[in-house]
Amino acid sequence: MKKRILSLTWFCSIMFALWSCNSQVNEIEKSNYILYGDTIIIPEKSNLKGKLKAVVVQDEPYQIQLFTAGTVKAIPTEYAEIAPPFQGRVTKSYMRLGMKTTPATPLFEISSPDFITAQKLFFQAKSQMLQAQKKLKRQQDLIANGVGTQKDLEEAQTAFEVEKKEYENAVIGIKIFNADPDKLSLGQSLVVHSPIKGEVIENKVVLGQFIKDDATSVATVAELSRIWIAGQVKEKDIRFIHELDECKIEIAALPAKHIKGKVYHVNEMVNEDTRSVEVLIEVDNSEHALKPGMYVTVNFVDAPVKAILIPSKAVLQDNDSSFVFVETASGRYMKRKVEIGGTDSDRVIIQSGLYNGDKVVSEGGFYLLEAK
Repeated sequence: MKKRILSLTWFCSIMFALWSCNSQVNEIEKSNYILYGDTIIIPEKSNLKGKLKAVVVQDEPYQIQLFTAGTVKAIPTEYAEIAPPFQGRVTKSYMRLGMKTTPATPLFEISSPDFITAQKLFFQAKSQMLQAQKKLKRQQDLIANGVGTQKDLEEAQTAFEVEKKEYENAVIGIKIFNADPDKLSLGQSLVVHSPIKGEVIENKVVLGQFIKDDATSVATVAELSRIWIAGQVKEKDIRFIHELDECKIEIAALPAKHIKGKVYHVNEMVNEDTRSVEVLIEVDNSEHALKPGMYVTVNFVDAPVKAILIPSKAVLQDNDSSFVFVETASGRYMKRKVEIGGTDSDRVIIQSGLYNGDKVVSEGGFYLLEAK
């Protein structure tokens, strides 16, 4: 019985000692800070005093820089895939890769029954119009000599107007294919011309091949002295991008090459899969360093603005929000929520929550978390 009493006494002594030690630790911890409402007070003799560092924040000039991957593409109005308007057999080719073209440059000739049919319709309409014109002139002469009738004149006039309209439609049908109606001869081959100024970058024409009317393009002409770069900018950053903003283009294949461009267009739609917006940058490519399909890095350089930047270590996280500790007076700190606009090396850009002259804990802020 005595042993049991002694054991119980010994156990109580141990528990009392542990409680005393824990109380002393809690008292030491509490002596490091005082929690007064939303304010944390750090006494002069606190162990935390030397662990906290603070900086005064000020607006400073800052040039926002955004980097994104981009893809080189030809400008659609300066890029043409050539497909013949009719099916037929290639009888002659003038093309070679790299050949410079204008809208009048012939690329190849094709013998097509469909084009010959169009020629017949043209010459038929022309002949009928000329006949109607002769009849009209004859009726006008008869009226002038007092032997014609007004009814015959009006009928001739109407017939001429109808045939003239048919002829004009036939002329348009010939000009669509860049054929000259004044130099057209029945049975001639169709000469396919380049629709734009540029150079031949693809040539799949084979002499003697038969091309069907539903065939894909057999040649490509493009003007690549100016090109577009399509970059993808996250929707949260699109507010920094404006038309005519300057950009710097970096090419992995040409690390020593420095190319500049300007924002041509910011798309109005957000890609729902990537949550990004396509931005088109127009670039001078007179040296042809950029090739369609090439990947590049785009550095969007915004105009300098005033911004507050603080060390990254100063920002702490609380669930989905960011916050800092602001020193409101000597040894007094308050937690304040902030909104981050981006990063710049080891600093972050503060969009809201801080003002000029605020003193922010830049190091050791996590020690203050124990007091909250």
